[in-house]
Amino acid sequence: HTAHGQHWIAFEWLSELAYAGAFSLAGWPGVAVLAAAAIALAFGLLTHFLLRELDITPTLVLVLSALVLASPHMLARPHALVMPVMVAWVAALVRAMDRNASPPYAALPLLILWANLHGSVSLAIGLIGPAILEPLLQSERSEWRKIILQWLPFVALALLAACITPYGPRVLLIPLTTFGLGDALNTIMEWRPQDFGHLGSFEILLLLAILMLSRGMTLPLVRVLVVLGLLHLALSQSRHADLLAMLAPLFLAQPLARQFNRPRDGAGPVPARTVMAGAIVAMVAMTGLTLARSLAPDPNNTPRAAIAAADLRNAGPVFNEYAFGGYLIYAGIAPFIDGRGELYGARLITRHHRAVMLHDIPDFLKLLDEYRIGATLLVPATPAVAFLDRLPEWQRVYADDVAVVHKRRAGPPAQ
Repeated sequence: HTAHGQHWIAFEWLSELAYAGAFSLAGWPGVAVLAAAAIALAFGLLTHFLLRELDITPTLVLVLSALVLASPHMLARPHALVMPVMVAWVAALVRAMDRNASPPYAALPLLILWANLHGSVSLAIGLIGPAILEPLLQSERSEWRKIILQWLPFVALALLAACITPYGPRVLLIPLTTFGLGDALNTIMEWRPQDFGHLGSFEILLLLAILMLSRGMTLPLVRVLVVLGLLHLALSQSRHADLLAMLAPLFLAQPLARQFNRPRDGAGPVPARTVMAGAIVAMVAMTGLTLARSLAPDPNNTPRAAIAAADLRNAGPVFNEYAFGGYLIYAGIAPFIDGRGELYGARLITRHHRAVMLHDIPDFLKLLDEYRIGATLLVPATPAVAFLDRLPEWQRVYADDVAVVHKRRAGPPAQ
């Protein structure tokens, strides 16, 4: 449980178990390797599924674009383990759409795995909708009843599969809880909208896509709606850029193949040796650069020295910077707040943000007393740091480029 008494519900219990096993075997490198393997498998599957429709060159363009968009979110967190499951599930739905085939019942076990790895399984259920809508729009009204009856059992079984977790159907409500945080999400960096204040990879790829569409490329209505929905998610919350990166190509592959007159026999021409050689060289170079770096947490989010020097394990409840919550959990110290914001609620997230930014100084002081805070662990540039320096009951006991620690001179107040 956290420093302020809320208890966690680990909806992502299977991911946490996998990461715990990797850490117990090899420490931080084990966790990084596990996450990297899952991400590599996801992009390998994406490449495989795209090659069923497209030649090697457009496939490489789409996959490399996806890598660029998704790279900021390639982190050793539970969502990494669900990436290959997500790609395989969506590829199964898209193949049924492309072939006007029966629902992919063989893919249903993927939902059980997804639901126990990550709380985003409701996305998997939602994407069944386009798979039903497209054949409806392409068929005569007399065929609609047949199509709906064909897909109805699949939808029911998909909902059942998604609920096979220790928490039952509650896992389907997690997105409602997350988006229910409202404006509080804007206080969390990865939940903020895309920043177009400077030219970045997202904007460049978006402009190139618009340029391609302006040259006469056409898409079926349902595929357009899906891509627009994914684009909306990526624009409104930057962390969803990986959904746009990895799922949009699957929905676009077959229309692009038709546009370029690619035969739909799944075979395609043999990839050009020069293209393959270039791709291999690029991957080897990227792998070499990655291995040249040490596998360690981001030092800006790892206040290791501050925790040790200030003996925070024995300092009483700690009021921490949002980004430090994960490392505090790893260090065995209950955080005041960490990255799982949906379980804290909008009120506490907003109150924490206003406190560290000194938007409400009386409430900041009240918060420190209300939760009997014995020490604070904040980023040096945080406005609250300079304010604590001026309070006689607080003493700065440690500071470096990563974190500043203040402790109460007389210990936490009595309840």
